[in-house]
Amino acid sequence: MSKKFAVIDTETTWSDEVMSIGVVIASEEDFKPLSSNYWIITDAAKKGGMYSKTLEIPGIPSIKTDREGALSQMRAYLYENEVTDLLAYNANFDKRHLPEFRDFTWRDILKLAAYKQHNPAIPECADCCGTGRLKRNYRVECILEMFGEVDYREMHNALTDSEDELRIMGYLSKSVGEYPEI
Repeated sequence: MSKKFAVIDTETTWSDEVMSIGVVIASEEDFKPLSSNYWIITDAAKKGGMYSKTLEIPGIPSIKTDREGALSQMRAYLYENEVTDLLAYNANFDKRHLPEFRDFTWRDILKLAAYKQHNPAIPECADCCGTGRLKRNYRVECILEMFGEVDYREMHNALTDSEDELRIMGYLSKSVGEYPEI
């Protein structure tokens, strides 16, 4: 059996507190979701944020709890699945908001997805820096469009965003170890 990893996304309040966390567990074998969990941190969610409208989406089950409960359950979920690598798109943001998970290996999906030398979907005519990084249009939505998902629109829900980021990893077909640690 191949190694499991987790793709994580957080959404924050106007005052920069985590109000939701989405986690998708997948296998390096095929980059398909094996399981997922979604936590809404009730106290923070009441304060509101830019993406409050997408916190609760019909058909997406959520666990509503306080921050301590969410983080405790998330840690147990990761351990239960033998996950040591956490991947996120612009991982510095999520790692900064989840310092309780600094004992895990954090890796950044953006560091491959936005670079011409790692992402074959970036067109030759794309405006890139000398490093190969796109100068603009490297949001998840833009990258998925480059891979042919032309009608895709990002929801800005922590769980659906994690699923979207996992799809990018599937398109890139890179091993988890190829994603840079942060």
